Amino acid sequence: MHQEDGAREDFTCVFVNPVGQRRADFQHGCDGMFANLRVAAGAEQARALLAREPADLLVLDLERCDLAIDLAALGALVAERAGAPVLVLCPFTNARWLPALMAFGPLDYAIGPLRAQQTRALLAARMRAGFSVSAPGVPTPSETELRTLLAVRSACQQALADADDSVRYAERLCAALAGWPGVVHAALFQHRDGDLHLEAEQGVEGLHLMALLAHDGRLLQSPLRHAFPGLLAAATGEFTLLDTLDKAGEPALAARLDTFGARMVVGVPIPAPGPGGPMGALCLLFGHAQPFSPAQLQALDDLARLAAHGLRMAEITRENEALLARITHLATTDALTDLANRRHGESLLEQEIKRARRYRLPLALILFDIDRFSQINDTFGHPVGDLVLRTVADTARALLRSSDVLVRSGGEEFQVIASHTSAIDALKMAEKLRAAIEQVEIPGCDHVTISLGVAQLGEGESGDSMAVRTHAALARAKRAGRNCIELAMS
Repeated sequence: MHQEDGAREDFTCVFVNPVGQRRADFQHGCDGMFANLRVAAGAEQARALLAREPADLLVLDLERCDLAIDLAALGALVAERAGAPVLVLCPFTNARWLPALMAFGPLDYAIGPLRAQQTRALLAARMRAGFSVSAPGVPTPSETELRTLLAVRSACQQALADADDSVRYAERLCAALAGWPGVVHAALFQHRDGDLHLEAEQGVEGLHLMALLAHDGRLLQSPLRHAFPGLLAAATGEFTLLDTLDKAGEPALAARLDTFGARMVVGVPIPAPGPGGPMGALCLLFGHAQPFSPAQLQALDDLARLAAHGLRMAEITRENEALLARITHLATTDALTDLANRRHGESLLEQEIKRARRYRLPLALILFDIDRFSQINDTFGHPVGDLVLRTVADTARALLRSSDVLVRSGGEEFQVIASHTSAIDALKMAEKLRAAIEQVEIPGCDHVTISLGVAQLGEGESGDSMAVRTHAALARAKRAGRNCIELAMS
């Protein structure tokens, strides 16, 4: 045995991994460190070895293990150790194993990938410390730490007050997460619109993860998505723990993060409410590497679920707003022409009357309908009639100002609410409408004409009174032979 290792000559070990080459590499790398080193391909074989001869140390190498398949068997091994030393070698891309195995019993862990010399140094250090499962590897949280975690959780819960807006909520949540002991930077990534978005980040001044990670403005296309825990957790749904930045195999990224004081990065997936991938991920950058206790890992999971709740509330708010907008559109819009319908038109007219009176501005109402429209329906059929209505609406809409309101008030009847418009200007506008509609070609019936009535709002006049006068003017235009304009009497 190598004296510089500082290991104990009487120490025995059982190493568990399903891959033969991994077992052989461990045996070769740890040659001489143990009085007796045995290897097993799985939990049952390890149990048989331990039954024949107990071991001082059980090493569970989780590389190539499947959480859904292997957890129960490996967890049973941890439970059967009854507090005896267990070292878990966990790949940084799947740190979800740690809280799952910790539920079975106390253990120590190290994050991989580890080179042979790193593994040897790790084991030597742990053996010198006696493999205490509470001291060097996984600390028991102090009362101060627990109070801090509770304060972080409370701040994250208070952020839910802004959950009606996903960006504002993400900003408050990241500000709360920055209060986690040792965190220098916190970020929230969210899936939406076919890509991953950085909703918010708080912490080190000058550190902008979007600029550091994105490729052509897209995070899911980033060449660093396999190495940066925040992106990896959002893409795979796996809890990712990179306790040493160089383990990701991206030295340029490690060096860049190091300049901002980040030494460890954690990515926690935000679970979706149903099946499928995660909603995104929380990403915490720490100023130094530190082991996590079961309480801390549980707190991270709780905060991710709290983030999921907040993002879902924001999503529901957006859905409700979109639904309300859709309902409002259906309630106020004519389905055939996409114009304001009669009820909405009456409401808009009352609003314009109040504005005209308040600012002492002129207001005009133009009422027109399509001449002999019933004959068009009877002769050419209702589909052609519908086409006529849409064509007249589109032609009129193209001529009007942005401040004018075009309304389908019923059947073949339309009205224009023309703000800031006197009777003379309204007559000019009506003539433009009449001439344009007369000239437009409509497939199936060639041309149509319209008759128009025009009125200007009188002093103290109501919307109903103005509408009655305009209808009377339209009736006179019909009696005058159609395809003409009449001004309403005062």
